[in-house]
Amino acid sequence: MISSKSYLTGAALSLSLMPAVASAQSDADLAQQLANPVANLISVPLQLNYDHRIGADDGNRWTLNIQPVVPTDFSESTLLISRTIVPLVHQEDTRPGESSEGGIGDVVQSFFFSPKDSGSLTWGVGPVFLLPTATDDDLGSEKWGAGPTAVALYQAGPWTVGALGNHIWSFAGSDNRRDVDVTFVQPFVNYTTPNATSFFANLEATHDWESREWAIPINIGVNQLLKIGQQSVQIGAGLRHWLDSTPGGPEDWGLRFNLVFLFPK
Repeated sequence: MISSKSYLTGAALSLSLMPAVASAQSDADLAQQLANPVANLISVPLQLNYDHRIGADDGNRWTLNIQPVVPTDFSESTLLISRTIVPLVHQEDTRPGESSEGGIGDVVQSFFFSPKDSGSLTWGVGPVFLLPTATDDDLGSEKWGAGPTAVALYQAGPWTVGALGNHIWSFAGSDNRRDVDVTFVQPFVNYTTPNATSFFANLEATHDWESREWAIPINIGVNQLLKIGQQSVQIGAGLRHWLDSTPGGPEDWGLRFNLVFLFPK
């Protein structure tokens, strides 16, 4: 027979564990939401990429992509998600006669209209814009561009599988620069554990229709959701390998580091 003292001790232990279990479940849920590009979640991802063997002098490049994601209510049933990519670039020995270059690249601004309650299958469509914000001629296209963008994904249990894509045509800008006619496709897969650890893999395939060339890095890595004080953050790292590249573009292996600040509603 179980004594009343043992029963009370067991009950007290169960109650003490409940907040920790609830917190773990909440963290895992947040981590899985981050795998969804059109989740109803404000976040500020910082993505740092390192690539090398660029150009004739085997140069290298660091690119920090600042990517705030802000969803707003467009209607009772629809979200409008703003996704911005602001690249900060530093590169060395990528061009003959140039030892180093650095600054802001061209900004890519996307808007997705997505249903609030779409179940396991989630999607979003909208416009994408290219803004000629580069502070150095070699870091941007000097062109204004626009086109369509879309994302679709399926989430079941710990798995998230989907793809994001866009196409951008230039419509204005410098007459001395080549027109922009580029397709971007990013298939991705993510597995999230109950401890809010996420294993990810994706391709970032870009096809330039003007030069008829592909640039395709594959990225694999792991992210971990945790709290610093009251702030939820996700940190992670991984490897990238160039399956194909433009002439003079990156080759072989590179690195990726992730830091994401979350602001749950």
